[in-house]
Amino acid sequence: MSAQDPPHASGPHRPHEEQPPPGGANPLRRTSDRAEAWCSGFLLAVLVLGLPVASVSAGLAVHESTMRTVQAQSAERFQVTARVTSAPEAASGGTADEKQKVQVRWTDKDGRQQTGSAPVPLDKAAGSTVRIWVDREGTVKNPPMSASNAKAGGWLMGGMTAVGVYAGFVAARKGMRLALDRRRYAQWDAEWDRVEPLWSARFHR
Repeated sequence: MSAQDPPHASGPHRPHEEQPPPGGANPLRRTSDRAEAWCSGFLLAVLVLGLPVASVSAGLAVHESTMRTVQAQSAERFQVTARVTSAPEAASGGTADEKQKVQVRWTDKDGRQQTGSAPVPLDKAAGSTVRIWVDREGTVKNPPMSASNAKAGGWLMGGMTAVGVYAGFVAARKGMRLALDRRRYAQWDAEWDRVEPLWSARFHR
């Protein structure tokens, strides 16, 4: 070898380093692992997108429906001044805020005397006056629902829907995991049935 020849490294050659799988794929990752990751991502996307849409839609639907009831009751019911004809019986331990149904009498818009049973406070005596709600036929009614009732109903339904959607997400995810785990266990059992005789034969030589 001449002095001009390039020197060669002495000793054994370095072993060829194994290249990692393309794209950073994990060679130990099973098909069921990929299916689980895909299903989990899909369920999470459904939760993130579906929960607010479902809860807002349900809340608005209940709010609008209740508001129609509020408007209808407000148009049909009105207050009148009635006179208590029979005093309520004071219950033991009762307070002035409690009410009891007693007979009352009032004059309708046509000047006719009407009678009925309405809840009045316990501190009302016979002959005192109270404000009651009646409809156009002169029937005593409860006070009409208010806009706050509609708002509260909408929020309640929206919250219940959100809880239901999340519960569905949790149940679906657990069901998916259970199904995949059953498949994995079955595959492991089948593989062990093939490998176990070969493994056991090593100890009988």
